[in-house]
Amino acid sequence: MTAAVSFDLAAVAGAFRLQGAFQSAEPYGCGHINDTFRVVTDARRYVMQRINHNVFRNTEGLMANVAGVTAFLRSRIEAAGGDPDRETLNLVPTLEGKTHHVDADGNTWRVYLFVEGAKTYETVESLSHIELAGRAIADFQKALADYPAATLVETIPNFHHTARRFEALEAAIARDTAGRAASVADEIAFARARKAECSRIVDLIEAGRIPLRVTHNDTKFNNIMLDDVTGQAVCVIDLDTVMPGSALYDFGDALRSSTNTAAEDETDLNKVSCNLEVFQAYAKGYLSSAKDFLTADEIANLAFSAKLMTFECGIRFLMDHLDGDVYFKIKREGHNLDRARNQFKLVADMEAKSERMVAMVQEAQA
Repeated sequence: MTAAVSFDLAAVAGAFRLQGAFQSAEPYGCGHINDTFRVVTDARRYVMQRINHNVFRNTEGLMANVAGVTAFLRSRIEAAGGDPDRETLNLVPTLEGKTHHVDADGNTWRVYLFVEGAKTYETVESLSHIELAGRAIADFQKALADYPAATLVETIPNFHHTARRFEALEAAIARDTAGRAASVADEIAFARARKAECSRIVDLIEAGRIPLRVTHNDTKFNNIMLDDVTGQAVCVIDLDTVMPGSALYDFGDALRSSTNTAAEDETDLNKVSCNLEVFQAYAKGYLSSAKDFLTADEIANLAFSAKLMTFECGIRFLMDHLDGDVYFKIKREGHNLDRARNQFKLVADMEAKSERMVAMVQEAQA
């Protein structure tokens, strides 16, 4: 995170319609992309963020997405008799009535109402947490089922277009920028053996067999706020990657990150496997809500989507290793290769357990 002294936070806060007089601002949260601060006035608290324009090049489009989706969610929550100040993120307008403020240095800032009485968790503490997370993501998708997904901007183009990701891997192999291709022949062969599966979801979308939906695209557990008293899911946060896509992307990526029995960069691959108890709990929570709106083709591909999103992540790590580690941050030599091998081992384990995963999906929707 950029140090707070780099910005005049009081001046930035002053560009927004905050209630009360500014008192303080301090770094907040554990995000790795944007700079996030908790702002306190004598009336209430807010979350203020500087959007990382190196990652998100089209900040205007991003903010249009966020504004549209949050306004839509707010209207649905109000209609259902819920609490719109807590159950969705709420943008605070600038003094000019805009969704964001651009400072003299070209930085884009936004402010949200602080969601009181709830927090995020960096680690999953129980299977009930997993089930809650599945239900929360499904409820998020369900609430946005009627939103015109095609009107959203792709904040990161082709983010989960696995076939395009595979094409990029092949290009990296051909470039061999870091001279590493010969030393990862086994990993390249593993990836190439699964090339035909890369386009399954995008082909289903193009054929009209599964619908284009509003998807979150970053369904980590720490993007779900849980109520401090009830422990129930309150609000899905971090909407920067909300884009048109497939509901399968959100389901699959959540399982990729949560079912791995080891850390993402664990080098002892004997420790890497797919935790079926976690898969079952997430599927149960997700389908308790999602079965009301998913199509038969979507449900039929839920188990596959976990494998596909894991494979996609693996080929991205392998590509970055071949390119000389230019995208993902590394802490050691071969770090991205370790990550790729880890994800590929998880793919192989999911393949071995695929029949049980499909059965668990079927049981969860019963």
